[in-house]
Amino acid sequence: MIYLTRKIEFSASHLYHNPALSAEENRRIFGKCNNPHGHGHNYVLEVTVAGTPDATTGMVLDLKELKEILQREIIERMDHRFLNYEVPELAGKIPTCENIAAVIWKLLEPKITKGSLHRVRVYETPDLFVDCYGNGGPR
Repeated sequence: MIYLTRKIEFSASHLYHNPALSAEENRRIFGKCNNPHGHGHNYVLEVTVAGTPDATTGMVLDLKELKEILQREIIERMDHRFLNYEVPELAGKIPTCENIAAVIWKLLEPKITKGSLHRVRVYETPDLFVDCYGNGGPR
């Protein structure tokens, strides 16, 4: 089994707010991440595909195809967006790193038809990242 990883970057803003909680509870739980004007990150996304290299091409999948999928499904949808309001797949969810990774998994898994999606890793900062290995995220 071969594990092939492609890395991309995107910039986006978000805020953490649960409308079921009071303003004070939101401030206490989420701190500065509850700023109503939001805050931004330069996210780094690593997508790992597992598979056996094709005997003819030597590739698990065409890297150009993977790049196009990431451009269409992630960059065009999330780059320079306010995740809470501009990304329909995050509507009604708190756009934590965990929820973003789960949404990205759901977007990518059906699009990867050669090999299989193995891991989605989302870095919110250089020292904070989340790994998603399946559809266990928010519904």
